[in-house]
Amino acid sequence: MAMCFPDWQDKHYAFFCNSECECFPCHETSDPENFNCLFCYCPLYALGEHCGGNFSYTEKGIKNCSKCGIPHKRDNYGYIIDKFQQVADIARRDSEK
Repeated sequence: MAMCFPDWQDKHYAFFCNSECECFPCHETSDPENFNCLFCYCPLYALGEHCGGNFSYTEKGIKNCSKCGIPHKRDNYGYIIDKFQQVADIARRDSEK
């Protein structure tokens, strides 16, 4: 069952911009006022190729998300939250090994 927050738009818990951060913005953006820092470390990283973002793999096989803005767009809070069940499934599978 996917988590659903149908009324998340315009809620304070769905957006946080830390323009004082030493790394702000950590990705290129043309819209810094709407740069969401809430998911500073993307919770979808563990989904690998199923995260839905614009990523590549380095020569050493490390996922490179530097061209992805999914977790940093104000309008993508619902997308991230809806993917949490998939992340939880991976964690559960790993704990059962």
